[in-house]
Amino acid sequence: MALKGKLETVLDLKSSPEKFLSLWKEQAYQVPNLTSTNIQGVHVLEGDWVTPGSIKVWNYTIDGKAEVFQEKIELDEEKKIVRIIGLEGDVLKIYRVCTGTWELTPKDQGSLAKLTLEFEKVNENVPVPHNYMDFVISMTKDIDEGISK
Repeated sequence: MALKGKLETVLDLKSSPEKFLSLWKEQAYQVPNLTSTNIQGVHVLEGDWVTPGSIKVWNYTIDGKAEVFQEKIELDEEKKIVRIIGLEGDVLKIYRVCTGTWELTPKDQGSLAKLTLEFEKVNENVPVPHNYMDFVISMTKDIDEGISK
C-alpha cells in the first residue's frame, strides 16, 4: 500500500480567479467569517497577513473534533495557483505531508478550481484523507459563496 498519494476534484466557482486569489493573498483573516462551520479562527504566527512566507495558525473543526493547523501559503498570481503547505498541527500527526492546492481557470462567469490534496501517511494503517478533502471542498464552496456576492 502506498504511503504517498493525492486526491483531486474540480469545483465550479461563481467567483473569479482574481477574487479567490485576492482573498488568500490579502484577506485570509476573513476566511473564518465565510466558513464559520469549518473554521473558527486564524492568527498570524510569523510575518503578517500579506507577506509571502508568513505563517498562520488555523483553528477548525473536522468530524466534530477541534483541530489546529499551521501553514504557509504560496501564491502564483500569473498561473492562478494557491498552495497551502502544512507545517505543524493535528493533521500532521498522521500525515507527514499535507498540502492543498487550488488551480484556477477563468470562465465567462466565475472559474473552475482544480483542487488537489497531496499527502504522505505516517504508516500503512492511516486512511486516505477523504475527510480532509471533503472539509476543503466544503470550505471552498462556503468561501466562493461569500466572496461572489
